[in-house]
Amino acid sequence: MLHTVNKSPFEKNALESCLRFTKEGDAVLLLEDGVYAALQKTAFDDKMTEASKRIKIYALLPDVEARGMRAEDLIAGIQPVDYGKFVDLVVENNTVQAWL
Repeated sequence: MLHTVNKSPFEKNALESCLRFTKEGDAVLLLEDGVYAALQKTAFDDKMTEASKRIKIYALLPDVEARGMRAEDLIAGIQPVDYGKFVDLVVENNTVQAWL
């Protein structure tokens, strides 16, 4: 399953809800303000690092860059992706769950 999170974890609890329901082998795509969860040295660094050990976590690079961050600023284990890979993730997964 692919889970998408587009809200900042500093404003909404969508990411925390998402992570509670993910299963081993699921994928999470952070997009729009959700990419703030991928930033190193924040309150979510440890939680995202632990989660990346059991699920795949991606951050949409255009959204990362639009917020003044770089791929190098992302937590190790979180993979930056472009729009093409976003489409691939949707196609590769039978179900897509958007967390709002």
